[in-house]
Amino acid sequence: MRITHYTVCLIASAAFSMASTVAQAETVKVGVIATFSGPNAIWGKQFREAIDVYVAQHGDQAGGHKIEFIYKDVGGPNADASKAAAQELLVREGVKYLAGFDFTPNAVAVAPLTKQAKVPAIIFNAATSSINKQSDFFLRTSFTLTQLAQPAAEWAAKNGAKKVVTAVSDYNPGIDAETAFSATFEQNGGDVLKKIRMPLQTTDFAPFVQRIKNSGADTVFTFLPVGPATFAFTKAYNENGLKGAGISFLGGGETDETTLDALGDQAIGLVTAYHYSDAHNSELNKSFVAKLQELHPGSRANMASVGAYDGVELIYRMVEAAGSDGAKAVEAAKGMEWESPRGPVKMDPVSRTVVQNVYLRRVEKGADGKLFNQEFATVPNVPDLGFNP
Repeated sequence: MRITHYTVCLIASAAFSMASTVAQAETVKVGVIATFSGPNAIWGKQFREAIDVYVAQHGDQAGGHKIEFIYKDVGGPNADASKAAAQELLVREGVKYLAGFDFTPNAVAVAPLTKQAKVPAIIFNAATSSINKQSDFFLRTSFTLTQLAQPAAEWAAKNGAKKVVTAVSDYNPGIDAETAFSATFEQNGGDVLKKIRMPLQTTDFAPFVQRIKNSGADTVFTFLPVGPATFAFTKAYNENGLKGAGISFLGGGETDETTLDALGDQAIGLVTAYHYSDAHNSELNKSFVAKLQELHPGSRANMASVGAYDGVELIYRMVEAAGSDGAKAVEAAKGMEWESPRGPVKMDPVSRTVVQNVYLRRVEKGADGKLFNQEFATVPNVPDLGFNP
């Protein structure tokens, strides 16, 4: 065959087209930094299982790119381990997105790396408002404590609470919750009698519960990170007669779905303000919960699950819009809206935390004998009320 200039052009054009297709179809790696071992391993478990559900429902591609998840265990609240994991993921694995971050220190530790590498980091849980100020590449699909505490305080003031004790874990999210609840409750005419801060790692709450019981309060507002502490505190509330003493319980994750049945019937009636219940009545949530149970029998969806599920939704949308261009992806994410298993969400372009409904929930027992958080009131479209740019 005589090779003409036209033939050469065709061959070059075909080669260029193939190269473009390969480039478009590149694998986009997502590094998930979380706790997969130790007493807080529930976080990594919930994250990973929710990712499994999302991929099973939506496939492993977005915008022509294959999405690959790489998991790194940091063993709990450990800033140094989180930073080291991020460095390894960015340098050795070549990830283009970071995700996970169950604890605030773990998120804050990677802020300089996200700015240097221009890599988006999607926060599945860590709930301190100030985190997103540390890097323009942080986006959060979970919640913040002020986002929950202010609606909780308003509801309490309107529903008979007059004198409150706050009891929170002594770390940034707990202090956020204490500050937001106290200020809002007092603005609505209530009186905060005591502000109790409890060591983050303690599981012996008897002395703190006794102080609450002796305070003269009609309500205790509490926040502890989901895990052994929330279970132990709620159990202490039940076993030390606070309900019998006329002290109502108002919390957040203390009746988390993963520990609810273990709390037993004494948990019935406890009220929490939160952004998700696995009993949320929508077709999308029913599908989410059913697929989770199919893939991981015995598992139960909770707020960590929905934070991860929506985090992957956001990552897929960002990849669709911008591929592995981190700066462009962050800009594309601002203002994105979608339907979540928790309800409608929107990525606030300023705080880069989702605007979402907050639900007042009461523990009830279903016909199957299992306890669940029944949503009975909705505060719609709540932003991160603690973010001050």
